[in-house]
Amino acid sequence: MTASIPSPPHRPGRVSTRLRGRHDRNLWFAVFVGPFVLGLAVFVYVPILWSVWLSFFNAHNTVTPTEFVGLGNYLDMLKDEAFRSSLLTFVVFALFIVPATFVASLGLALLVNRARFAKTFFRSVFFLPTACSYVVASLIWKLSIFSGVRFGLMNTVLGWFGIDPIAWLSVTQPPWYWLVIVTARMWLQAGFYMILFLAGLQRISPSLYEAAAIDGATGWKVLRFLTLPQLRATSTAVLLLLLINAFQAFDEFYNLLSSSGQYPPYARPPLVYLYYAALGQGQDFGHGSAGAVILTLLIALVALGQGRFLGLGRRED
Repeated sequence: MTASIPSPPHRPGRVSTRLRGRHDRNLWFAVFVGPFVLGLAVFVYVPILWSVWLSFFNAHNTVTPTEFVGLGNYLDMLKDEAFRSSLLTFVVFALFIVPATFVASLGLALLVNRARFAKTFFRSVFFLPTACSYVVASLIWKLSIFSGVRFGLMNTVLGWFGIDPIAWLSVTQPPWYWLVIVTARMWLQAGFYMILFLAGLQRISPSLYEAAAIDGATGWKVLRFLTLPQLRATSTAVLLLLLINAFQAFDEFYNLLSSSGQYPPYARPPLVYLYYAALGQGQDFGHGSAGAVILTLLIALVALGQGRFLGLGRRED
């Protein structure tokens, strides 16, 4: 007669304890992170996947189409002269805004970093416009600073020097609207990139500047041969973010130039064009989604190419 081996005692709470973690850490992690993940999935990932799905269908005035067209929407968008013109608008806009914001933010960072008093105050003041809405800033630029009337701020200043008022946002006169658009966006985002450059400047060892001073290097030489090389990683990241943000330009173009209903040449970026294509009179969600996918792939390719060219993530020697 063989004796039976007793089974181990049953512990019903052992599995739940492992799931909840020590001191219920896993449970609280799920409580705090779960709603964010759910919202991210519902409001970001699902719409993205749905947009990609719509891009393969003929979707006019409906988000549940049945007529499959394959790559037809993509071919139509690539053949559309207006869409190609909107991409050219981005190139023109990027040529203005990327170097201007880069130089302005770097200059502000250098000035604030060298300030001997009230450094926190100046850093906060220059960063404060980042919290302002693009819509609000566009309306201020349009209705107050560059209003186009003789008592607008800029025209008042020009009047002091005997210069006639300028219709800044006119679609028939010289393209002064570029000055309005570029200055509005540069005012909004220069403070953010200034903070990134400040973080990079504070990582540079003071002993390097002391050694440069002993060697007699000052001013431009220190900036060119010491500061800028030490900021290479930060500069690469700033240029990449500036280029991606230029691709996403919408609010300033729409709020500054949409009052007449007609956009001047090279003044309608891709997002504005896609907005009118998908949500305009025709509500062509198929072509709008195809254009959004093309723009997303273009942003990814440009970002990867720029990162590869500038050595983003490359180990420093």
